[in-house]
Amino acid sequence: MSLHRSKLLAVLLLSQVICLIQSFEEPIPEEWTLLHVVQGHVGGGNYSYLRLNHSGKIILYMQSLKGDADLYVSDKTLHPSFDSYKLHSATCGQDVVVVPVEFLRPVGIGIYGHPSYQESSFEMKVYYDWTVEESSYFAEDMERHERHSQSSEEELQDEETVIWTILIGILKLILEILF
Repeated sequence: MSLHRSKLLAVLLLSQVICLIQSFEEPIPEEWTLLHVVQGHVGGGNYSYLRLNHSGKIILYMQSLKGDADLYVSDKTLHPSFDSYKLHSATCGQDVVVVPVEFLRPVGIGIYGHPSYQESSFEMKVYYDWTVEESSYFAEDMERHERHSQSSEEELQDEETVIWTILIGILKLILEILF
């Protein structure tokens, strides 16, 4: 029994040492500009949500100050979770996610408090990498948006035509019954 406890204690101690090693900050490249610093708390098993509107390549650099907060990011939903996300980082201590230029804005950011802690506190630094070319991506986004809006208009016109055809058919039927 004591051998089992000592193994369990050794594993727990080892995991804490790994978390401590991972928590040391790496130097930030000069090409990154600090945009925001967000500090917050999240309960165990719960989410806090943020929204990113800034365009370009964005780096989310989050440090768990107490407990263990994990990071989930999506351009499809403003409430990403461990079931619905595009990018994530779920490490013990420091979490980093690079949001590419191609992501549609706004980007949803979910911060999840690991349930093994009653509460987790975090600090997230949001950096902008100005070395990435944005113009070509914006041109592609505009073309994609124009194609989508044109196809939406055509689909809407097709739907209207079908609806009018059905209504005219119903009116003819009513007129035949009445007269």
